[in-house]
Formats: sequence, structure tokens, C-alpha cells
Amino acid sequence: MTSIPGATPGASIPIESVPNLRDIGGYRTRDGATIRFGHYYRSTDLSKITVDDAPRLADLGLVTVFDLRTHSEREAAPDRVPPSAREVPLDVLADKALRSVPAQMQAVMSDPSIAVSMLGENKALDYFLGSYRDFVTLPSAVASYRTLFTDLAARDNLPALVHCTTGKDRTGWATASLLLLLGVDEDDVFHEYLLTNEQLLPAFASIFDKFTAAGGDPELLKQVLGVRPEYLQAALAQMREKFGSIEGYFADGLGIDVAGQDAIRAHLLEG
Repeated sequence: MTSIPGATPGASIPIESVPNLRDIGGYRTRDGATIRFGHYYRSTDLSKITVDDAPRLADLGLVTVFDLRTHSEREAAPDRVPPSAREVPLDVLADKALRSVPAQMQAVMSDPSIAVSMLGENKALDYFLGSYRDFVTLPSAVASYRTLFTDLAARDNLPALVHCTTGKDRTGWATASLLLLLGVDEDDVFHEYLLTNEQLLPAFASIFDKFTAAGGDPELLKQVLGVRPEYLQAALAQMREKFGSIEGYFADGLGIDVAGQDAIRAHLLEG
């Protein structure tokens, strides 16, 4: 099994056809423990992995791949999962009434007029703030994250990789809430979350160039293809309003009791 080069928390794993791929290992908790390397990875979807890159992904020794995309996203771009791994489809947004942004992402990225119509005048910001609040309370999101974290409480399911389409929102909340449960300081949680802007956006350079050349505002596209602190803050505010704390969210929101939470910590922490 391989992990990221060196031992730097949040360092990108350089597999070009799977951007935004990183290991959450190496972050310290408030009580002095460290998250183990080689146990939990996050990334974009695995539909575009090349023949040359596939063995490098396989070297991670993945046992479980959690796919947080919608059914239509999975059908349009099926994962190419390593032979060692079982895939667990979890449609976080199945119950969300307004799903137009993910469904029309290709049109948004290629046509600035569509982008302005759908996302201008703060519509993008409002959409993502609403989505992040939904991650905490939407029934399909609750069911999906319950399954994810229940599985992570079983050692036999590790190493695991969690992804959605771009690995930034649905995956971002999964990872942020996990890091908080493990006891990582909130500043470090935001640091890990915002690494997506460094590790994902460069992969969209040609899309940004074409969008700008067609008269589009690249800042509008960044709101959609990148992440912002306000997005994660919206989910955290919703979590605290409904459940009081991250432990309350896991216990009362997801139905994962103290024993289950301790099992997750036991598998992912050392020292």
C-alpha cells in the first residue's frame, strides 16, 4: 500500500486523471493524536482514469470506494474502480428538489449566457449555501452519510476513498465532519477543505480559458468549480443549530452512537 509522498498533511497525490486526490492523514488532533496515513482518501470521480494511471490508484490498496454522486451522474460517467475495491453508491442529493446546477454543469461551463442566467446575481452563492445546509438535514444526505460513517466504523472497509463528481462539496462535507469528529482543530479543517482550490481548479484551466474567451466572468465559474469558506460555514451553522456539536450530529443526526464514533477514531487515529 502506498500513500502520499512524504508526510505532509493535505499533499496532493499526483495522479493526473484523478485530480483533487489526497490523503487526510497527518493532521493532528487537539489531544495530540495524529490521523493515520493510507486509510481515508478523497478525490473527484474515477471515470476518467487512464490506463497508465489505473495501477497507481490500485497501489493505494483501496477496499471501499464511496460514490456520493446522483444516479444520473453515475450513469453518465461510471467509475473505473480498482479491482480490490467494492463501490458503495450513496446519492446524497436524491431528495433535493433543485438539482439543476449539477445536471447542467456542462452547459454552464461552455456558455456564459447560461451561466449568468442560472448563477448570476448571487444565485450560485445561494445555491451552494442551501446545498451545504441540506448536507446536514436532507433525508437522502442523512441516509448517505449514515451509511458512509457506519462503514468507516468497520476496520475491514479501510482503506477507503470518498468522492463525488469534483470531490469538493458532498465530499467536502463528508471529510470536514469526519475531521471534526476526530478532534482536528477547525482552522485545520478549513485549511484541508480549501485545498480543493489549489488542487482542483488548475485541472479546469482550459475550461476557464474558453469561458473567458466567450465573454464569461471567470469569478462566476470559480464559485461553481471551487470552494469558499462560506459554503462550509453554512453546513457547520446548520449542524450546530440542529444538533449542538459534531458529536450530536453523529449521534442524533446520523444515528451513530458513542461506540460507533469511538470505533471511527480507533481506526483512523494513532498516538
